[in-house]
Amino acid sequence: MKLKIVQEDPWLEDYKEEIHQRWVRFQLAYEALTTKGEGLSSFASGHEYFGINFDKEKQVWIYREWAPEAKALFLIGDFNQWDRNTHPLTRDEWGVWEIVLPYAEYKDRLVHKSLVKVHVVAANGKQDRIPAYIRRVVQDEESKDFSGQIWSPESPFTWEDQNFTPDYTKDGLLIYECHVGMGLEVEAVGTYRAFADEILPKIKNLGYNAIQLMAVMEHPYYGSFGYHVSSFFCPSSRFGTPEDLKYLVNKAHGLGLAVIMDVVHSHAVQNVSEGLNGFDGSDHQYFHAGPRGYHEVWDSKLFDYGKWEVKRFLLSNLKYWLEEFHFDGFRFDGVTSMLYFHHGLTTFDHFEKYFEKDVDWDAITYLQLANALIKEVKPSAISIAEDVSGMPGLCRLPAEGGVGFDYRLAMGVPDFYIKMLKEKKDEEWDILEFWKELSDRRYKEKTIAYAESHDQALVGDKSIAFWLMDKEMYFHMQVGDENIIIDRGIAIHKLLRLFTIGLGGEGYLNFMGNEFGHPEWVDFPREGNNWSYQYARRQWSLAEDKKLKYQYLISWDKSMIAVMKQYHILNAPFADQVHADPENKVIIFTRGPLLFAFSFNPQKAIADYKFRAPSMGQYRLVLNSDDKQFGGFGRIDTSKAYFTDQKQQLSIYMTNRTALVFEKYD
Repeated sequence: MKLKIVQEDPWLEDYKEEIHQRWVRFQLAYEALTTKGEGLSSFASGHEYFGINFDKEKQVWIYREWAPEAKALFLIGDFNQWDRNTHPLTRDEWGVWEIVLPYAEYKDRLVHKSLVKVHVVAANGKQDRIPAYIRRVVQDEESKDFSGQIWSPESPFTWEDQNFTPDYTKDGLLIYECHVGMGLEVEAVGTYRAFADEILPKIKNLGYNAIQLMAVMEHPYYGSFGYHVSSFFCPSSRFGTPEDLKYLVNKAHGLGLAVIMDVVHSHAVQNVSEGLNGFDGSDHQYFHAGPRGYHEVWDSKLFDYGKWEVKRFLLSNLKYWLEEFHFDGFRFDGVTSMLYFHHGLTTFDHFEKYFEKDVDWDAITYLQLANALIKEVKPSAISIAEDVSGMPGLCRLPAEGGVGFDYRLAMGVPDFYIKMLKEKKDEEWDILEFWKELSDRRYKEKTIAYAESHDQALVGDKSIAFWLMDKEMYFHMQVGDENIIIDRGIAIHKLLRLFTIGLGGEGYLNFMGNEFGHPEWVDFPREGNNWSYQYARRQWSLAEDKKLKYQYLISWDKSMIAVMKQYHILNAPFADQVHADPENKVIIFTRGPLLFAFSFNPQKAIADYKFRAPSMGQYRLVLNSDDKQFGGFGRIDTSKAYFTDQKQQLSIYMTNRTALVFEKYD
């Protein structure tokens, strides 16, 4: 049987059976989890059964934990003076432990903000652990020890976003990637509420229609950027309370911004005290046993996606964030690592590597289930895959032979840009290579393009602005201070962003601050920098200071986004190349109703530059990177009308390191 992706791509013909089998495996798994005909949502309600929950009907607290190989469990906390013997749990035949605490008896002891843990007796000894499904974890300021916390405020949060439904069909998906902790300018850890009040309006003003929140799930080490998760159902308490996070999401929705969560289901922190590792005394409860359960590069644990309770845990986690916090979708971190036993640490030079050797079918089935659940729980929600391998069908429905994601990240684009900046002189850049890198993507699989994300800004690497201008940014960013390195940097910074959003996909992403060329790198507090927050913040004042050139870059970003939205470019079909001139480093293409002209030439400005237009008629400029308001030199008359000649040619002034965008009008 040929599924749709095979019908549309003859190169997949040799793998039609493997593609069909991943559809079969999904169907079997779906049927197994939905035997009562209630859909996946019923199965994905583990957080309502496991963990510490209050039964209003019976007026009791119930704590349940899945720990099949544990010998004994005891609930401990400030409610019983941390006594490890007084509150044992009982085990059922499936390895689920339970204790029931009547509200009448514990109403003054087990209360909102009570601290709790579970004492586990197992083959690896006796340890105090944090319940797997706990909803909040806090850290003691003195001992630095983490504990679970009962979170049961008297009044529920009042949502005001009932009329908000994200709609990307008109403008496309424009994502602003954010980290709450480093979102403020002060040298400290930011909070959910401060970010909501101070930063969200800035993002809205720039024209983006979605934010992507990093580091939401609780993680012991701040410097992990939130990717070594310990407690999967806990919003990180270092940024505030669960209500504070809800306040942020609610405010974003009020501003018309969707909120996408950076979810980490690809691995988990190896820590025993804070995480899931060895919870029931074995090395194979939530994770694969032995070496297969350990990621050597990330120093973390790897989930066993074939296990029933692991699927319940992770699927419930997705449902919880969608329903409890009103998130509008997920960016799945580390998808490449999930898809393959080698975790992507290879070269993908043949189709067989996508379908035969070293492919983790359990992980693929889990991701198919996850995407199906997301649409079932919240049909408007989206899912984004962080995959560098280019697996065919990743963003197609399972019934078509796919995995079910809505978008994939164009991870090769920023790597390509950095490679060009590091290894080649401007004179050596090949515009056809640029075109291929940005336009080479799979048919009917939507892509989110980006020039750089948080990865490129981390210590040890540099943002594009810093690669371009480096230390000169410290001395020559004042308006009126002429500097050839800064001029080059500002010009190329603008070109790469427009080239990316205009050509690279159906969505666009920017990491906060990079739109105005934020200097330096991201470096979280650590012993090596004397626990400084100097580089774990965003200096918004740089872009707001009219005496500095950062204003030009943020003005360009805002205008660029506005043009993309006005002409619906991200939802337009693939671009068509109109003209390529490798010698002069000029490339021209159309997408939607717009004509894009780029000159990557480092020196030559060409008057009366002629090329065949896509159609006869009159054209006018709608965006010009050489405009003085964007830090350009103002060499081009933006009010001029452009007419095709009898040969359907347009003549333009193609200045060096310039991007021009035209529209045809009558």
